[in-house]
Amino acid sequence: MNRRALTLGTGALALAAFGGTAWLYQGELAGPVGTGQDDIYVRPHSPVIGKADARVTLVEFFDPACEACRAFHPILGQILARHPEEVRLVLRYAPFHQGSDEAVRILEVARLQGRFEAVLDALFARQPEWAVHGAPDLGTAWRLAGIAGLDLNRARQDARRPQIDRVLEADTADLQALQVRRTPTFFVNKRPLLSFGPRQLYDLILSEIDATG
Repeated sequence: MNRRALTLGTGALALAAFGGTAWLYQGELAGPVGTGQDDIYVRPHSPVIGKADARVTLVEFFDPACEACRAFHPILGQILARHPEEVRLVLRYAPFHQGSDEAVRILEVARLQGRFEAVLDALFARQPEWAVHGAPDLGTAWRLAGIAGLDLNRARQDARRPQIDRVLEADTADLQALQVRRTPTFFVNKRPLLSFGPRQLYDLILSEIDATG
């Protein structure tokens, strides 16, 4: 079977349903950065899904309240499942929407408790219930995290740790340095995805797998 015949599934259909120009890239992203800032894409605090030594690093700047990020979530899972040895996903926060900084805090305390992926799945799966633009229901976001296994009593205390403030500050600084203006924004081995879409992303990943094989 041709490797490019990946079935992108319902996530791609949901993404296509958004339509409009809001999800079109306008060529604003910088090219591959050659400044010597080798850690601007992947910080020590960045959540990583997949093998640490995978030769292709897919970096996603995402917002937990972003509908397109939600649509891409299952697509990224399919790509990782298809290429478990070659690809790892590094998640970076871009809390552009109102209340998204609190959602990031929920994810970070979930990571402290070893529940990051479960809570991320839960927040995306039921995003319409809490991520109302202009009026986010963060109480519901916390409740959903609890249903996903988060110890809420401990989590609410941990959410105000200075280390989580530093994560938000670092990711905000990096997204500004990389000229990230919308979510999701992807980089594959530091190469920006300039033509937005699940097929274009997968093609870029395949090209890097071939180049590094």
